[in-house]
Amino acid sequence: MKTLYLMRHGQTLFNQLHKIQGWCDAPLTPLGIEQARVASSYFKEHQITLKSAYASTSERASDTLELVTDLPYKRLKGLKEWNFGRFEGEPEFLNPKLPYGDFFAAFDGEKENDFKKRINNTLLKIMTEDPNDSILVVSHGAACAQFMRNWQHLSQIETPKGIKNCCIMKFEYVDEQFKLFEVINHDFSQLENTHI
Repeated sequence: MKTLYLMRHGQTLFNQLHKIQGWCDAPLTPLGIEQARVASSYFKEHQITLKSAYASTSERASDTLELVTDLPYKRLKGLKEWNFGRFEGEPEFLNPKLPYGDFFAAFDGEKENDFKKRINNTLLKIMTEDPNDSILVVSHGAACAQFMRNWQHLSQIETPKGIKNCCIMKFEYVDEQFKLFEVINHDFSQLENTHI
């Protein structure tokens, strides 16, 4: 059995400004940096030894990972967020209602099933090929949500509706199958009060 710790990046400038952020990138905010440090503390406090690490090629993901651990890591395009096409960088109120389906494909974005397959195949490849048994992957909100939905039929807990910044999803990986058995959504209320 292996354990996958799948994590969303910390808050970015575009998160703060409520802009659509998929393949486009924005830097971590001071709050986002502190959120990543809280996630790092979680692993230390629970005496979890991470042995391998991977991140999306987006800087918001790799910057978050570097604040969580000093392990060497690989950046993979397969871990990138949904490509929202011409909606990239636009205000979030322009998003359609969930589920998005193939809405963005009509605007040079990615089809939902293509996105889901990309994330799933990338994580399967990591877990199949990496010999280590405790692996951290830093990715994105929609990517994490699609992956959880893909494996919800095997999950031991209910899939959360919201994935906060630096949320950690803990999966067991056995026989090329993933079981979600813990979701850690940190309490950032004290941090948020100091970064208004």
